[in-house]
Amino acid sequence: MFQYAETDPMMSHDDAREQEATLRVELLQEQYRRLQAADQTLLIVLAGIDGAGKGSTINLLNTWLDPRHIHTLAYGDLTHQEAMRPAMWRYWRDLPRKGQTGVVFGSWYGTLLTEAARKKPDPAKMAMYARVINRFEAMLAAEGVQVVKLWFHLSRQAQKERANRMLKDPETAWRVSHADLKVRKKFDRLRNAGELTISQTHRSHAPWIVIPSANEDMRTLCAAQAILSALKRGTARRVQADEPLPATLLPLPARPPKTPALRKSSYDDELLHWQSRLAHAVRDKSFSHKSLVLAFEGLDAAGKGGSIRRVTAALDVRNFDIHPISAPSAYEASRPYLWRFWRKLPAHGKIAIFDRSWYGRVLVERVERLTPPPAVRRAYDEINDFELQLAANGTLLLKFWLDVSKEEQLRRFREREASPFKTFKITPDDWRNRAKWKAYQAARHDMLTRTSTEHAPWHTVQSDDKRAARVHIVKTIALALEAMRKPRFREPEVGDQVNVLS
Repeated sequence: MFQYAETDPMMSHDDAREQEATLRVELLQEQYRRLQAADQTLLIVLAGIDGAGKGSTINLLNTWLDPRHIHTLAYGDLTHQEAMRPAMWRYWRDLPRKGQTGVVFGSWYGTLLTEAARKKPDPAKMAMYARVINRFEAMLAAEGVQVVKLWFHLSRQAQKERANRMLKDPETAWRVSHADLKVRKKFDRLRNAGELTISQTHRSHAPWIVIPSANEDMRTLCAAQAILSALKRGTARRVQADEPLPATLLPLPARPPKTPALRKSSYDDELLHWQSRLAHAVRDKSFSHKSLVLAFEGLDAAGKGGSIRRVTAALDVRNFDIHPISAPSAYEASRPYLWRFWRKLPAHGKIAIFDRSWYGRVLVERVERLTPPPAVRRAYDEINDFELQLAANGTLLLKFWLDVSKEEQLRRFREREASPFKTFKITPDDWRNRAKWKAYQAARHDMLTRTSTEHAPWHTVQSDDKRAARVHIVKTIALALEAMRKPRFREPEVGDQVNVLS
């Protein structure tokens, strides 16, 4: 794998200058073509032996391209805000939009490389880390994000000589890090770690390319040619994802459990009781190390908004955000569909409430044929992966599907049309969606069947009686928070460490 790079191939400066002129023109042309098309993102992931010149090479290539459209994404130790969210959150948060290029230092490979560099790597851990990474990169590729991974490599002797040469010159000594100096002592182990990592994560849609790095001109031109080739090639037409992360599906009840109707007098007392329980639960010290995500789905007029208001009545307005989800804006649509949900995940002690959610991909987008069927079929496993990472991070995710009968929906539609206070709630789209009742019921069935998991079960609520439904929802949240003590699922620790190789 590294044999050629460890021969430390050289290139004359004159030959390099001759090729450079052509390469610079082609790189700029391809970059502007990508910008104009705005249909793909390019992520360049940098890794390799420390002291091989990764930073110097990218700094130079930045002068060859238009740096206004290149985003350098450099990750070190987790910040306080990052540590309170799933490990992959910071990488999702920073994804550039289509047409742009991102250069990633200290990537999601940190933990995999750290494990691979141990004296006795754990094969099971490595396999799990690799699967999380491969699933992540496959989803990006399927959503129009091209991932190209450059591994900078050179021989042990060349690495040592480069570090010593730079240390002797006051102008370059500052570039030599402690990690650069440690490489010479652990070269064989780090080299093996690189081979293990590449062998488990090289995919046609997210390939690794080894860059010979002993000679500056050779290193620069090889990296430039790899990037140019990626720009010309574009995202893979076919993406073969690894097996989904392990998720235990729960059986779907034949019918939603019927919630007993409540009288007004009983409703007020019960609602106040469970709101009080909820208020105490979110103010308990234990919740300061957890977070809560509530996802509300259901047919039009099922009572999502009213239920959300009864929940938030028990909360401190400073500790929650409500996210009403509609069709993605142009800004949101320029990233993978889960991006806008990842970036809204709450910190510890906070609550995110989604009035409609990421399930739009398998509901409205499926019914309205806004998304190709293969992407819809792929989404069930992608969503399960996403929710598993939330649960493993100590985030309590509660998903509510509010069921309303066809007769009750019609009554509420007509009530809204007749009321001056509710007319804004009824739109032509509501009537159009009602005409597709059977299609939405089929989509609902598949969604509940394929995404009600042990780590994120669906709570189906019969909402023909609004009072009973609201009490049931507040009660469910309060009891779940009271029961939450320790996370039952351990998150694969991907991306939360920075290794000397990455």
